[in-house]
Amino acid sequence: MSKLSVLATLGRRPATLALLGLTALGLSACASKDRPRADLAASQVTTIGVNSYLWRASLDALSFMPLLQADSSGGVIITDWYANPGNPGERMKVTVSILDQDLRADALRIAASRQVAQGGTWVDAPVQAATVQKLEEIILTRARDLRRSAIKG
Repeated sequence: MSKLSVLATLGRRPATLALLGLTALGLSACASKDRPRADLAASQVTTIGVNSYLWRASLDALSFMPLLQADSSGGVIITDWYANPGNPGERMKVTVSILDQDLRADALRIAASRQVAQGGTWVDAPVQAATVQKLEEIILTRARDLRRSAIKG
């Protein structure tokens, strides 16, 4: 086979491959009309075991506190004790549990513990219900914002 015939054969192969590729692309485009498009910002996101918007929002909301445990598969975040520098005689500890894969208010459970310093030791004290409700509200609002951003982007 001469060099010219080899070049001619090679020259036709990319054109043939390109034609086959375009044909396959056209056929796959026809098939995709029957399938619904994937919603990248779906309320149910399971790549980490729990709803990723609730997970990220919880981590964001608790970012100022030291973490003891963060289990994305089980959906549990546990902070260590945190004392506000403005009020060192009081400290808080928070546990966030994400109970579902859907972005819903009832998929979030928060438990908080509070201690106050008395006589050189820490003594358990009640946590105001408004504190837990406010934290839930912050996390849910942030999760919805993250979802909206994913839909827009």
